[in-house]
Amino acid sequence: TMLHHYRIFARIQSNGLRCANNKRQISCINNYHQTIIKDKAIRRSSSSSDTTTSTASEGVEEESNYLVSHYRHLAEDGNVIPDEHQLKALTELDRLRNQLLEIPLNDTKTTQSGHTTSKGEQDGNETGTSLFPFADFFSSRIGTSATTFIGALSNTPPKGVYLHGGVGCGKTFCMDLFYDSLPVKDEENGIHDGVNGKQKVHFHKFMLDVHKQMHEAKMVEGIKGDVLPRVIERTIQHGLLICFDEFQVTDVADALILRRLFTGLLEQGAVVVATSNRPPSDLYLNGIQRDLFVPFIGLLEEKHNVLSMWDSETDYRLVQGENKARGVYFIGNESKAEFDDAFFTLTKHSSTSSTSLSTQGRNVEIPQASLEYGVARFSFDDLCRKARGAADYLVIGDHFHTVFVENVPTLTLNDINIVRRFIVFVDSM
Repeated sequence: TMLHHYRIFARIQSNGLRCANNKRQISCINNYHQTIIKDKAIRRSSSSSDTTTSTASEGVEEESNYLVSHYRHLAEDGNVIPDEHQLKALTELDRLRNQLLEIPLNDTKTTQSGHTTSKGEQDGNETGTSLFPFADFFSSRIGTSATTFIGALSNTPPKGVYLHGGVGCGKTFCMDLFYDSLPVKDEENGIHDGVNGKQKVHFHKFMLDVHKQMHEAKMVEGIKGDVLPRVIERTIQHGLLICFDEFQVTDVADALILRRLFTGLLEQGAVVVATSNRPPSDLYLNGIQRDLFVPFIGLLEEKHNVLSMWDSETDYRLVQGENKARGVYFIGNESKAEFDDAFFTLTKHSSTSSTSLSTQGRNVEIPQASLEYGVARFSFDDLCRKARGAADYLVIGDHFHTVFVENVPTLTLNDINIVRRFIVFVDSM
């Protein structure tokens, strides 16, 4: 039996969002951002008037549990389905957020908002001090200016967070809430308080860029010997808070440099948050020369608080009613007509043709596509039995919002390399 597979890989993932369709999903996310902005305005207004000690205490308590508090607001408004596993993850991310912004837990005399989700909004910080407790440490590393903060704080960055669990349990959703809640210092635009840069990137894309930079350092800049320090220097210039989505190691070239790469990043003061479908101990499982990779697992577990979400049995991407798989998976030859109809509907019955995309100096052939409507169609063999990698799949995802895959066979352990390519393809979308 062949599986005719059609899947919409949306750039905005619902995970914990209870949204019936893409329009509703976007509305939910927009409402979330508006909630943050409105809440910030209310806080600013409150701070300008006299308040009781109890009210101040409640405000500080809510601030120290910022992510959990907003999650509960979203649940009360019906925009998310309350999930204990997501609350647990957000509690851990609140811990990291508090350490990054040095939010006081018991000092009711201090008021800090820390709610900016857009670059152009300036946060109110009454002390005018750095919200990033290691600012001086970071500035000495990357040459950025940093203000002095009040209090005896360590120059050692806090532990990062590694979230792992099944598909659709809300890992990325939780990380996005955390990432969007952190203001970024921008002296030119008057934002004096916040983290010294942040970046969020798909892990496959990040590693492709690392290899590209290593090549350029050798061939363009003419650096002799070890080029990783140069790559590390460039990486932290984009932000010392690094959020990795879909942390997965399948490539031997990645496996062999990860320990040195991450050691260098962490020594330079980077703080890492990652989501993955695997616990650290299962990364690069059964891979070539895995014994050389194992020390990296120890480094991950030492520098990060590892949180499992595997007990969550809900795939929130599929919470769309009784017929949740209709229009996504087509099983058996009898569904071929329905599969074709879905393709013609999305391409509006316009003409399609083969095309090619360019990545890393080579062409990626697309057998059937509508560039006008952003839809591509592959056979499984074209997609996964050929020598393709993450770079190929990423460029496909960059150009097409919908990918049709047909004739997906039953796969066994004898097809392990093909299975890995298919996993990389799904992760890259």
